[in-house]
Amino acid sequence: MPSKVWFITGTSRGFGRQWAIAALERGDKVAATARNIDTLGDLSDRYGDLILPLALDVTDHAAATAAVDAAHAHFGRLDVVVNNAGYGLFGMIEEVSDAEAHAQMETNFFGALWVTQAALPYMRAQKSGHILQVSSIGGISAFMGTGLYAASKWALEGFSQALSQEVAPFGIRVTLIEPGGFSTDWGGSSGIHATALSDYDGVKQLAEAARKSRVSVSGDPVASAAVLLKIVDAGEPPLRIFFGEAPLAIAKADYASRLATWEKWNELSIEAQG
Repeated sequence: MPSKVWFITGTSRGFGRQWAIAALERGDKVAATARNIDTLGDLSDRYGDLILPLALDVTDHAAATAAVDAAHAHFGRLDVVVNNAGYGLFGMIEEVSDAEAHAQMETNFFGALWVTQAALPYMRAQKSGHILQVSSIGGISAFMGTGLYAASKWALEGFSQALSQEVAPFGIRVTLIEPGGFSTDWGGSSGIHATALSDYDGVKQLAEAARKSRVSVSGDPVASAAVLLKIVDAGEPPLRIFFGEAPLAIAKADYASRLATWEKWNELSIEAQG
């Protein structure tokens, strides 16, 4: 299979780093972005000309466009774009500040939008390409304590589903990766925690108990890399795919509940149209 040119955001750690390594190991070329490219020094030493480290804060629209342009200018094409940069915002809806809410959307949603928009002209011109958006089980189901994170991923899911239909005539594919619990830094030092309100202490205990019941085993980001390569190499890649065992059961229960509610209230739904 011919080698591919990748553009991956958030490659300093977690999924982004492991996926970049997997692509490089098989001889693909990778434009690897990170806020601090010093974190990519060991990859540059190991893979040489196969990797192009690029400093990027995805919340900077102009910088995102410039980074995509630089990658294309350097490698001559863009085959795979992975919007992986993102972080978790933890807090009840009432606890989240205006600045925290805006920052969450700027990174998780707008960052992916800016990179996607910058890459599309190149992919349309070459009549091929694959855009992978790192969503979450939180992109289809919302949980207490991560409402704004869910909002950012639901927005990502919406624009990506529409995008997949818009760009299919140009030979461009779109895939939403929806991981469950993985051993990344998402909930660690990279996460942001809103200032707590004591009135929610009891609710948070319920939220933590619910989280533990959903997540029994954390996935391995290293293992996910081989699966990602299979998706990229597939002739007809999926629009959506879960990573991990837990998400499918969560989705089935959530969607069954939604369908039951819509059915129960359908008479009023019909009445509302006049």
